Amino acid sequence: ICDRYGIVFIADEVMAGFGRTGEWFAIDHFDVVPDLMTFAKGVTSGYVPLGGVAISEEIAATFADRAYPGGLTYSGHPLACAAAVATINVMEDEGMVANADRIGAEVLGPGLHELAKRHPSVGEVRGLGVFWAIELVADRKTREPLAPYGGSSPAMNAVISACKSGGLLPFANFNRIHAVPACNISDAEVAEGLAMLDKALDVADTYVTA
Repeated sequence: ICDRYGIVFIADEVMAGFGRTGEWFAIDHFDVVPDLMTFAKGVTSGYVPLGGVAISEEIAATFADRAYPGGLTYSGHPLACAAAVATINVMEDEGMVANADRIGAEVLGPGLHELAKRHPSVGEVRGLGVFWAIELVADRKTREPLAPYGGSSPAMNAVISACKSGGLLPFANFNRIHAVPACNISDAEVAEGLAMLDKALDVADTYVTA
């Protein structure tokens, strides 16, 4: 559709890229080639700030006879680029992308879906690799969220507090808890985290209204 109507397709891989979904980039799961692809965060494992944009040959040709009208003081910083090279080398050497794929398919994904079956407060579980979200609801039928979009609620605050009390530091956003462990996480560590989340969801269940 984008090619047909001359639309530039941009794939945002800032959060989903560098192994998190079980492929080097989330777009690799689909038969799609973007015109531009943004990346950051995972390219250096977060040790040094670095972001970038990969572009297609067609987009690159735009600047064949004219300079790109942009740039920053720290563009191409050697320390950041060295951190990126080191990160990619370690990820390749230790098979982290394959591990993320296996963990998501065999351990984390099935574990989260099992929790969803047992806890009526879970409205939906979705994700790939080690990039998952658990949507918490007050009513599964209506999908009324446990917290409003753009805000929080006493219910979500209680769930977050229960996670922390149990030893789990949650990444929560509105009515979602994100399960986004490291790409090199082990089966045992996932099981430990799921057990902590299981107890916290008991608290979420007390706020279910239907």
